[in-house]
Amino acid sequence: MGKFSDRPDIEAAAQKVRPAIGAKREIQHLPTVLWEGETVDLLATGQYGQGVGLVALTDRRLLFLKHGILSQALEDFPLGNISSVQWTTGLLMGTLSVYASGNRADIKSVPKTHGEALSSRLRMVISTPPAAAAPAAAVPAQAGAPDIASRLATLDQLRVAGAITDAEYQERRAAILASI
Repeated sequence: MGKFSDRPDIEAAAQKVRPAIGAKREIQHLPTVLWEGETVDLLATGQYGQGVGLVALTDRRLLFLKHGILSQALEDFPLGNISSVQWTTGLLMGTLSVYASGNRADIKSVPKTHGEALSSRLRMVISTPPAAAAPAAAVPAQAGAPDIASRLATLDQLRVAGAITDAEYQERRAAILASI
């Protein structure tokens, strides 16, 4: 099967969702809507508003892209504005609800395995404090214990879902444990 993109980050993300891909045109158009230096982490297909398109999680935002012949749509949610993520699922598909800036956006008909990986990764990203925040050592160990456990559980889910490699898992696990 052919390549989806010349960009390694987009190609790697597209290869993970290959069985459910219905958005080849959107994947090919994706580099034109990315910001300079922005990298793609995960992809999925889904329905948002009146269109079916591509859901992309990057290092800076979650975006929905529909690039059809007759209509196009782009909606993005900067990661810093996302306060909560909800994943509800049926037998094969689910709905990813994103709460950002006081609003709720529902992305429907997301394939179950890709939606689980996407929601887990989003939860991990929005729960991880920015690098400029106070060091973890300043937080008493007792107060951080449940947070550490939930971060480790989320990390395990990401690895099982195939959203991160074993090397990424080991690196992030070590970082979480080092923050205790």
